[in-house]
Amino acid sequence: MAYPMLESPLGNKYFYDGKLIDCDSQEARDLAVPTEEVTYYETIRIKDGVMLYSEDHLARLYKSVMGIEAFEVDVNKIGDDCRSFLKDIGYNVDYSGNLRIVLTKTHLLIHICEANIPTQDKFDNGINSLTLQWERVAPNIKVFRGDYKQAVADTFARENSDGHPYEIVLCDNEGKYYEGSKSNLFVIVDNKVYSAPDEKILLGITRNRVMSSLANSGAELVIGTFTMDEMVALKEQGHDVALFVSSTPFDILPIKRIDDVVFDSASNPLLKKISADYVAAADKYIRDHRF
Repeated sequence: MAYPMLESPLGNKYFYDGKLIDCDSQEARDLAVPTEEVTYYETIRIKDGVMLYSEDHLARLYKSVMGIEAFEVDVNKIGDDCRSFLKDIGYNVDYSGNLRIVLTKTHLLIHICEANIPTQDKFDNGINSLTLQWERVAPNIKVFRGDYKQAVADTFARENSDGHPYEIVLCDNEGKYYEGSKSNLFVIVDNKVYSAPDEKILLGITRNRVMSSLANSGAELVIGTFTMDEMVALKEQGHDVALFVSSTPFDILPIKRIDDVVFDSASNPLLKKISADYVAAADKYIRDHRF
């Protein structure tokens, strides 16, 4: 399914094939037309003027290309282009948002995109979510997949008793929950943190950093997934069950509801400890990478 290179852009300038273009130019309008080329992308969080973990995003972009078409990619040059673009559009140390890199075999696009940065209430109380049954194809290769994006959009349009979801959580054909639509999913049961096997999920940049925070927090990481019935049964048996998602746009967020099942994730002491360690590490990265 063809998909356009340009999605949810912000600002009046884009970087395209080595030069700045205006958002109302013919070139920009052409970028909104679906392309049959394989389209690779990364979305980098900008916080306090710093591209968070940009080296990890660029390494994953390279890996995605090598996994399908294996054409030559100079990720160092792309990183330089990103920094030049931000300077050209007048970014400053107070800027926070999202930067998107979109790459095909013949074109490179860099632009600011919509950033759904959560309010403090989402961190304090958790997020609402809905279920989508979907088996991801080659999840570790990050390319636009039109059928998947449409299924996710259709689910976001639905509501439960808390209204529209902030995130969609995916379950496989066996009903096992394994990932978010734009995030990695973790399940806490007592002092253990469960994550799906690497081959089932996109190995998120934030997830890698969360793994360090798990270790620093004394949590035991277990590879495994649960159905909703299994998680509800654990709660009824008196186990402390909490869920959270991690992603570039929103770091770590507790889940308070999946469909109409409620979890008291935000008050979980281990999750609070993991989140605090992650935030401290991100703040240090920003201090170390200001330029």
